[in-house]
Amino acid sequence: MAGKPVLHYFNSRGRMEYIRWLLAAAGVEFEEKFIECPEDLEKLRKDGNLMFDQVPMVEIDGMILVQTRAILNYIATKYDLYGKDVKERALIDMYTEGIVDLIDMIWQRVTCPPDQKEAKISMIKDRTKPGDRTKNRYLPAFENVLKSHGQDYLVGNRLTRVDIHLLELLLYIEELDSSLLVPFPLLKALKSRLSSLPNVKKFLQPGSQRNLPIDAKQIEEARKIFKF
Repeated sequence: MAGKPVLHYFNSRGRMEYIRWLLAAAGVEFEEKFIECPEDLEKLRKDGNLMFDQVPMVEIDGMILVQTRAILNYIATKYDLYGKDVKERALIDMYTEGIVDLIDMIWQRVTCPPDQKEAKISMIKDRTKPGDRTKNRYLPAFENVLKSHGQDYLVGNRLTRVDIHLLELLLYIEELDSSLLVPFPLLKALKSRLSSLPNVKKFLQPGSQRNLPIDAKQIEEARKIFKF
């Protein structure tokens, strides 16, 4: 019997949070080995465990996997969260890329210089509000997907990885400014529906392996480890 997946990252959200969310939604228990200093990261590199010298890294099913998308694709395929055919997978990939675009903007707000934070926040809000299609690309687009087919999930009328990624995004936006979700009743309903799924509900409870928003101390620790 295979052991639990082991996740190697520092103790914060970052790109590993996608992976934590997807494993949790699939009902998969996992362990974490946190990178706490530059020496921990260097050891993983010297041991040959980081093909491209970077994390996230996940030990799963006797393999050592790096690169976030590759890890997510494997997990989604293994646990039947990647659609029923190639057309559904194409939609899942397309929607996921849009979600990642906006989450990356949210992360940039956290790590950018203090004098740029307000501009970053303004840009994020512009990308979420309904209105000018040249700027407002993300939440209106996903609201329209749900409206177009009238189903409970984004693709194939069943839970897939992209629903979990979207829930993660919606929660980040809610942390930033909950009023940004008000114009999107279908997204709010999806958020509520997903949050009530047993595995997701468990992951949302205090004390789970879900990470809280990164704080200044964690940013400073990450800078020391990864030298950015």
